Amino acid sequence: MSRDWLADDRADLAAERILDAAARLFAEHGVTAVGMADIAKAAGCSRATLYRYFENRQAVRVAFVHRETRRIAAQLFGAVGEIADPGERVVAAMLGAVRAVRADPMLIAWFRAGEAGPAGRISQDSEVIESIAAALFTSTELTEAERGRLARWLTRIIVSLLSSPGRDEDEERTMLEEFVVPLVVRAFA
Repeated sequence: MSRDWLADDRADLAAERILDAAARLFAEHGVTAVGMADIAKAAGCSRATLYRYFENRQAVRVAFVHRETRRIAAQLFGAVGEIADPGERVVAAMLGAVRAVRADPMLIAWFRAGEAGPAGRISQDSEVIESIAAALFTSTELTEAERGRLARWLTRIIVSLLSSPGRDEDEERTMLEEFVVPLVVRAFA
């Protein structure tokens, strides 16, 4: 029996189209207001097709967050990869992540008033987000468990800055330098 050699590409393309449609809806209506029927209609597919790719609304949300996290992380690692000082690297990465989310209407929609709950839950339960955040720290002084806890804590701070911003980026930088960097540096001591 011959297998369709394009099947995987078609499935990936279909899932991407669904996530793109969901992203537009999240930006327009808010994350919590968007249901599976809305996503199917916006993607131009049936609900049955949507459920073939995503089990439920939470699965769509998680897939979207993971896709966007990977995209932002690739940009950030290029920008901060050469920074040797762990404190400077973490501040640059955190502010870069905050800037990238704020600049994208489809992402900042997750942090509007009343919308941060799903983002916060996903960020704390996601092994993808944890592993990407932990990759900022390649030090052998930290165990994998310690790096994971540090990554989850830093992710909570990023979610907090997005949900409840400082007065401006200078204030956010100062807070990170005063309160986060000493703990990160101590972890590497």
